[in-house]
Amino acid sequence: MSADTLVTVTSETAAAPPAVEAGHEGFDSVDRSDLVWDPLLIAVAGYILTAVGRVHQLFPILDIVRPATMTGLVAIACYLTNRQPERRFGDIVVGPTRYIAAFLGWMILSLAGALVLETSFDVVFGNFLKTALMFVIVAGAVRGPRDIERLAMVYLVSATLYSVVVISRFDLGAGDAWRLGHLYYYDANDFATFAVTALPFGLYFLHAAERSSVRLFAAFSLCILAIAFVRTGSRGGFIALVSVTAFIVLRYTAIALRWRIAATAIVALVVVGTASEQYWTQMGTILSDADYNRTDESGRMQIWRRGIGYMFRNPMFGVGPGNFQAAEGMLSSFAARQQVGVGVRWNAAHNSYIQVGAELGIPGLVIFIAMIASTFGILRRVNRSYGRSSDDHEDNPRALTNALTASLVGFVVGAYFLSLVYAELFYMLLAMSVGVCKVSQATWSEND
Repeated sequence: MSADTLVTVTSETAAAPPAVEAGHEGFDSVDRSDLVWDPLLIAVAGYILTAVGRVHQLFPILDIVRPATMTGLVAIACYLTNRQPERRFGDIVVGPTRYIAAFLGWMILSLAGALVLETSFDVVFGNFLKTALMFVIVAGAVRGPRDIERLAMVYLVSATLYSVVVISRFDLGAGDAWRLGHLYYYDANDFATFAVTALPFGLYFLHAAERSSVRLFAAFSLCILAIAFVRTGSRGGFIALVSVTAFIVLRYTAIALRWRIAATAIVALVVVGTASEQYWTQMGTILSDADYNRTDESGRMQIWRRGIGYMFRNPMFGVGPGNFQAAEGMLSSFAARQQVGVGVRWNAAHNSYIQVGAELGIPGLVIFIAMIASTFGILRRVNRSYGRSSDDHEDNPRALTNALTASLVGFVVGAYFLSLVYAELFYMLLAMSVGVCKVSQATWSEND
């Protein structure tokens, strides 16, 4: 499918309310300020396409205008000049927002103990400060349920477009080339988690959209994401996929079981039909005691043990934001080899929770976990509220809340095997979750 086709599907979803009205029964009393796209939402959509979907790296000609920076600046300007009551900053000051602010503050304090100050300074002020600000803009831009659906569709489009390009441009070969390697911005393992977090949105639109074109696109997305996912050969991604599948079948109760089974069957058939013998051999090593991740010095298990050591060696501020690899090269048990001319691999953490603990100390780890837990908490409260207020499991806002929860499950599990503490895709999922909470609170206020 071409980029133009994907954009057309997004436009149809956004411009025509019937395509995305399924599930709005709980919001009928709210003023429909989100009936159409506006400049702020368009800029936010552009930011997600670039910061998460990396569309400008898929098509380098777009990078001439630096679209991620431009869309971010336009979104900030539009938000600061917007006077709509639905976009008040105070409405998004909930648990996740507070913890992100605390996380940013702790990152700044952790600069004092950074092994390589320049690296930490760039992570904080050149990267995460922008991410935290855009979290506020994305959550604040949401006016109503249609806006959340639009952003969910943009997220799905970005993952699908990335998958199409990867499949069309990267060929698999024999030997070590049986799986994808480094792609655009993401490596294969990172992309596997990205794909898994997008799958629940495909299920949502397959069920909720009234336009057949949108449902067809959702079905296509599920298939293409599954194909690209298999080509990554990611074992951590496979565990994340199993976790999301279990959540969808057992806990995604806002839509009928037949829809959940159908979507799961589509993905399962594509995975089974496209996976090679080498893929299943690789998946079979997940629990193997002989796997290099357990035995090798640069395997995940050994890195994790060292990472925990870095955390307890520097329990308050850690080794500094973005400095896990520096710790491997400067503090590890084998770092001294460099003095005699032996090369030492400066490994990534390959575990977001150990990464944040090592880089920001125990307080940073606690804040990061609280950020995740509070997001699950607000989604659970929203889900329970609509569960009490509606007897129809097929026509209320719980479906979108369940989709966001499933996506977050995919990230939380995938992040156990990857260094994604500062990843944009995570904070965009948090922003949409806060948007759901904001819209739900407005609904409850109107109904009181």
